[in-house]
Amino acid sequence: MKNNQINYIEFKSNNIQKTKEFYSTIFNWKFTDYGPNYVAFSQSGLEGGFEFSSEKIINGCLVVLYADNLKIVKEKIISFGGIITKEIFKFPGGKRFHFLDITGNELAVWSEE
Repeated sequence: MKNNQINYIEFKSNNIQKTKEFYSTIFNWKFTDYGPNYVAFSQSGLEGGFEFSSEKIINGCLVVLYADNLKIVKEKIISFGGIITKEIFKFPGGKRFHFLDITGNELAVWSEE
């Protein structure tokens, strides 16, 4: 993983099982389940995942950046006018937070720390 680069992409899904069937059948993607509400995919060119959502999906894509130090990146985002939408939280494999950039795009930053 390289610091400050796109590392992962997340989509929303109203039906995880059907989503897995769709992408595995058409594109031969491989999946790893992380509970009933999340599945990661690989062999797609860029690793990513699908998160279950019961809401209508409008823009279901979340770009995830990698950073060596979440706290420093978070401070920089705030100092340049970004807004933190989800504070740092743990997940299997690391920690991450979400933010809005200065034009309203939501992204996430994660680290193994």
